[in-house]
Amino acid sequence: MWSDEFSVAGLPDAAKWSYDTERNAAGWYNNELQYYGNSRVENSIVESGLLVITARREDLSTAGLPDWNGQRYSSARLITRDKASWTHGFFEVRAKLPCGVGTWPAIWMLSTPPQTRWPDDGEIDIMEHVGFDAGVVHGTVHTNAFNHTRGNQRSATTSIPDACNQFHRYQMHWTASRITVGVDDRNYYQYSNDFSGNAEWPFDSPQFLILNIAVGGDWGGRMGVNDAVFPVRMEVDYVRVYQ
Repeated sequence: MWSDEFSVAGLPDAAKWSYDTERNAAGWYNNELQYYGNSRVENSIVESGLLVITARREDLSTAGLPDWNGQRYSSARLITRDKASWTHGFFEVRAKLPCGVGTWPAIWMLSTPPQTRWPDDGEIDIMEHVGFDAGVVHGTVHTNAFNHTRGNQRSATTSIPDACNQFHRYQMHWTASRITVGVDDRNYYQYSNDFSGNAEWPFDSPQFLILNIAVGGDWGGRMGVNDAVFPVRMEVDYVRVYQ
């Protein structure tokens, strides 16, 4: 249905991706520490057939960035919002993750505008990895009834010891009745629609894809941030959506 094979070197394809920078000036959610760059090759570039998202420890005080708010780290948050979105489908992202205490890469989805408020429209986390717990990958669903602010998000984990050294296929199959998350064709998490209402199942409207590396934050920074690990890279071989 849709794909990016990252076959053209340079900045990510502007017909498919844009940059989410909306909270740079105000500060990002979850007390995250990064500044997300817009069209900065230092933070997102396609090279050798891969999308490379890089989080850096750097001084941006002289970069002339109008929305910089004193962040000590830079990164990128690529989104398909306003470019492509989907209701249901099979999603596969082949990627190699960054490691290091304080890193928080994610492959995830949010609902397309107009949005009400998080988490009423639902969030699907196809892959999250926090650097202080290397090799443990999380799949999670957030809704109004079940989310991390309540401490009752619906989630599961799987162990991928070489996630930071080897590419793996992070997958999500979303239908009208269930969301299933897996890695390399092995499912490890399922969330089912019990048809009790939107608070439990807001997943019958379009969502867009997000690829990012956050730094620190309430979860990613729980054990602090090790500046010695930077720069770190998430390398993405392809993104494919089937319907």
